[in-house]
Amino acid sequence: MYNHSLNRTFVARITHYIYYMAKELDFLTKRSEDYSKWYNELVVKADLAEQSDVRGCMVIKPYGYAIWEKMQRVLDDMFKETGVQNAYFPLLIPKSFLSREAEHVEGFAKECAVVTHYRLKTNETKDGVVVDPSAKLEEELIIRPTSETIIWNTFKNWIQSYRDLPLLVNQWCNVMRWEMRTRLFLRTAEFLWQEGHTAHATREEAEERARQMLKVYADFAENYMAVPVVQGVKSETERFAGALDTYTIEAMMQDGKALQSGTSHFLGQNFGKAFDVQFLNKENKPEYAWATSWGVSTRLMGALIMTHSDDNGLVLPPALAPIQVVIIPIGKPAQMEQLDTKATEIMNNLKAMGVSVKYDNADNKRPGFKFADYELKGVPVRLVLGARDLEQGLVEIMRRDTLEKENIAVEGIEQYIKNLLDEIQQNIFKKAKDARDARIYECDNYEEFKERVKDGGFFLCHWDGTVETEAKIKEETQATIRCVPFGVEQTPGVDMVSGKPSVARVLIARSY
Repeated sequence: MYNHSLNRTFVARITHYIYYMAKELDFLTKRSEDYSKWYNELVVKADLAEQSDVRGCMVIKPYGYAIWEKMQRVLDDMFKETGVQNAYFPLLIPKSFLSREAEHVEGFAKECAVVTHYRLKTNETKDGVVVDPSAKLEEELIIRPTSETIIWNTFKNWIQSYRDLPLLVNQWCNVMRWEMRTRLFLRTAEFLWQEGHTAHATREEAEERARQMLKVYADFAENYMAVPVVQGVKSETERFAGALDTYTIEAMMQDGKALQSGTSHFLGQNFGKAFDVQFLNKENKPEYAWATSWGVSTRLMGALIMTHSDDNGLVLPPALAPIQVVIIPIGKPAQMEQLDTKATEIMNNLKAMGVSVKYDNADNKRPGFKFADYELKGVPVRLVLGARDLEQGLVEIMRRDTLEKENIAVEGIEQYIKNLLDEIQQNIFKKAKDARDARIYECDNYEEFKERVKDGGFFLCHWDGTVETEAKIKEETQATIRCVPFGVEQTPGVDMVSGKPSVARVLIARSY
């Protein structure tokens, strides 16, 4: 016989769940409607970051910073495996330092924030402060946009002989680049990053280090962030200011735009000469040191969000998720002691296996709200401990990447979850790679390119190597040459714009 009372109870529970889901996600715009708006809303709603009252700057909230901390730990270990040591250099750089390397200063001059005074004083009405005009600095100080100049000025005191080389240092810090149009994580006036700086005795050794660090970045992006990247070398106009070569990893976001996700620069002897960093080589002859620099920033947070997340919120790869597993109990007050005991046992077993777990038994939020919240925050695995299921020796598992749920035997659940986390990590990468690969096109017709690039994607096109052709593509399509990609067979061809012989097939895309 059909049980109307039971059916009403079931419908009420489902309605309750949907209500709390809708309450949490009601204002998250769908990607298909407005990808940019979706991103901006998600960063805020998932408690990653928010705009600061300081123009162009952001506040990274604890959950967002926890992801960045995981990135830092992994990268820091990877750097140290290659012999790099951490150091710290001043935030303020004398203006004269930036003047010593002409191309470098030209590249950053328009983005520099300048400190001109060192003291404030109370105003005439005694209700505020003003800059004390008598406290003007003899030489203005630049808030670092990058640290090549201050570091190479320091290296001069550290390097005298080839025995002092190679010198391999990295610093974790903040930098300031005065951006007019900002977006959380992707482009802010102040951002966090690491910058590695190395000095070498030979050109070959420096070039090898620059390429080595690019591979470190690519390894991190693909194996920890689960973000597939294209490795390559930048065109002359896209190089870092003062570099002879800039190597890059380029990732594709879900909207088909490229995001430069890490760069490594071969600087030649430019900074060695600019700051007179000489060493005596094995023949006891003076020679200028060869340099590299390389860095990634909190822009990687943007890459992580835009590559994997969906209309329900974040999708985080387990390798970088602050909370890999959340356990949520569902039961009557009389059943909670039993659920707490079992949850604590599972949690401790998982932690012993190196898994980060949160047990959320707070009684001020209903389960439906918790489900929505942890989905929004991208927690890879949700384990629901229901009193009735537990009586049958079962628990409910949901994986965030597919939103699939299944009931699993509680016996041995820890190893099942550990294996599931590995599977989710691999699946997230595969999904992202398949999506990217499906949008990489070879294109030799400029009219076709101009039409198709509007919809996003990576385009492999022949290029004649001229600045004029590169500038025309950018002006007419808002797309840029991202790099000359490694691993792409370079066959003879004709530039699709000029009709001149090609020097390489390059990767072109619109970008962030």
